[in-house]
Amino acid sequence: MDILFFIGLALICGFIGGKLARLVKLPSVVGYLLAGLLLGNSVFNIFSLKALDRISIFSDFALGIVAFIIGSEMRISVIRKFGKGILIILLGESFGAVLLVTLGVYFLTRQFHIALIFGALAAATAPAGTVAVLQEYKSKGVLTNTIYAIVGLDDGVAVVIYVFIAAFVKMFLIGSQISFIGIIKGPVIEILGSILLGGLMGIILGYFLRKLHRKTEILAVSLGGILICTGLSNYFKFSLILANMSLAVVFTNIFLFANRRAYEAINFITTSIFIVFFVIAGAHLQIKLLPAMGLVGLIYIVSRSVGKMGGAHLGAVMAGAKPVIRKYLGLGLLPQAGVAIGLAILATKEFGTLGSEGQHLAVLVINTIAATTIFFEIIGPITTKIAISKAGEIGKKKTSRY
Repeated sequence: MDILFFIGLALICGFIGGKLARLVKLPSVVGYLLAGLLLGNSVFNIFSLKALDRISIFSDFALGIVAFIIGSEMRISVIRKFGKGILIILLGESFGAVLLVTLGVYFLTRQFHIALIFGALAAATAPAGTVAVLQEYKSKGVLTNTIYAIVGLDDGVAVVIYVFIAAFVKMFLIGSQISFIGIIKGPVIEILGSILLGGLMGIILGYFLRKLHRKTEILAVSLGGILICTGLSNYFKFSLILANMSLAVVFTNIFLFANRRAYEAINFITTSIFIVFFVIAGAHLQIKLLPAMGLVGLIYIVSRSVGKMGGAHLGAVMAGAKPVIRKYLGLGLLPQAGVAIGLAILATKEFGTLGSEGQHLAVLVINTIAATTIFFEIIGPITTKIAISKAGEIGKKKTSRY
């Protein structure tokens, strides 16, 4: 069947799922995911794995849009209000998850290298689900701004944490024959390259958009810039999320009014993009993997949840953040998908060839992370809604942003 059929089916079924979710007071994104779950090979298998591979390019486009939205919220004037506090909170929630997952898995397995890898994977937060909820409920306020900043920077921190821990585990498994510098060089180039590419694209996009005023023209040029940035990121093996976020950060801080117009133009199509993206994500979820995760998966879910929420609270207290951030920030940081799955696949490739211990670690990691993703992708948007509801920030976003 043609790829357009699957995209159209995703739109219609996702839309219906979102409406049904809202009827029971759940975020629409949960309905999108469940619609995808039904269409995927866990239930009706309309979206086969082959079909999902053919439309995977749409996920890259959607993640580029998500990253642009996050970056557009990260104005220097807003970040300056947080000061160094945002860094303290970021490190608190990231290392809180790493520490608790490492300890939890170690007490269960008594294998330090296994515990370290699972701890490294716990830091990543999936921005797409969180951003979709914030957009849907027109959330605005100090908690919302903090969530945008944290989920935007979180994956970069997660990649760095994973690189260092993975290098240590490799040396543990095969001795000191590998070069630590050689291992970290690739991710460092990826992160710096993503930032430079995004920054350059932000300046170019801002220059072209500053004199445009018609929304149709602004939308066309904005989408073109995001697609070019995403395509170049994939070509150079950079992070498309970090690159597009950097694009928007530079764009919004140098060309503020042009960025606001681009933001509003893109908002006209974000609902349709989110629907297709999350239906595809839901179709990838494999219900049959849930029994495979076992006790390690349960420990991972509990430890990561407590670590994220506890670390965010502790970081907010140390940073002197407002009470609303201390209480509810952690609830908005539970989603986990793309980056964690990507790192799990990377771990499988890296450790699968390192003897029997490495093979055991590879199989355990990919099965457990794939299974726990189902839980976090569904529960994460719900807890995010609870957070902004408790904070009183639902429905505050103004219709005009400039």
